[in-house]
Amino acid sequence: MRTWKPTTAGILMIISGCYGIGIGAAVTTAGGIAGMITGLEWLAAIGGGLIAMGVIALIGGIVSLKRRVWGLALAGAILSLPLVPVGTVLGILSIIFLTKSKGEFS
Repeated sequence: MRTWKPTTAGILMIISGCYGIGIGAAVTTAGGIAGMITGLEWLAAIGGGLIAMGVIALIGGIVSLKRRVWGLALAGAILSLPLVPVGTVLGILSIIFLTKSKGEFS
């Protein structure tokens, strides 16, 4: 039986992933500029980590929409949690929806 839960979780993760990629790009750019001025190059690495989490959340959302690999979808939902504040709320909802619909994945 197909329900709305994996579809909703996938949409929420895609939104969270896009948010994470955007925030990560902004932090990387700002960190690169601040690194040139103040010598704090590590700020750009934080942005790279945010981009990576956003990409995995985006992939997890796509997999959830297709109902393919439950573990990857769950990993995407979990990795959207550190994307504060939007990703945290959407990630919690995605985890709840995914755990309730585990049987729908192949």
